[in-house]
Amino acid sequence: MSSKENAAIGQLLGLLESRYAIRVLWALKDGHAQTFRLLQDSVGGITPNTLNTRIKELREAGLVNHGKEGYVLTPPGADLMRRLGDLPAFASKWSANLAKKVA
Repeated sequence: MSSKENAAIGQLLGLLESRYAIRVLWALKDGHAQTFRLLQDSVGGITPNTLNTRIKELREAGLVNHGKEGYVLTPPGADLMRRLGDLPAFASKWSANLAKKVA
């Protein structure tokens, strides 16, 4: 992997590591616009101040936009969520294996 690719991955992971960032994106993955309040409820446990900060960061990164009906993923944001589409299957397998180790 080139140093440019490493830098890009590091930059993206830095953004996604921010508290609740991936949850905000995940809440928008179905493609339906959400108002601030609905997005806050969808994410769960996030304060308005933190949500405002995450939205600002995700908008600056070009992953989220605000339209007439609320917040939506941009095409790059939707592409990222499609690429993370295998996450539920992986998480289920991982969780089951983890439970077997604990039992």
